Amino acid sequence: MNWFLLFIAGLLEVVWAIGLKYSEGFTKFWPSIWTIFSLVASFLLLGISLKSLPVGTAYAIWVGIGAVGTALFGMILFDEPASASKIVSLGLICIGIAGLRLAQT
Repeated sequence: MNWFLLFIAGLLEVVWAIGLKYSEGFTKFWPSIWTIFSLVASFLLLGISLKSLPVGTAYAIWVGIGAVGTALFGMILFDEPASASKIVSLGLICIGIAGLRLAQT
């Protein structure tokens, strides 16, 4: 269950990171509220998952999910450049996330 909570925490990290862009420096009310809510929820779920998961592994996976998801949504939503080297690098992060998870079984 804690792995699932960690995964959801990582997805919420993507939500709050993208929300930062939409909030425009916390000048837009609803995007700011959504950003703060998802930020708090992400940290809470990360904290709960750390009750039984190793901190280094869990944190690296949380950050990795957030980094990959935010980069992908940045390309999709904000027309950020999607070069081959960027896609390959994101793929390597995904391999690292999978490797960390498999190392814990």
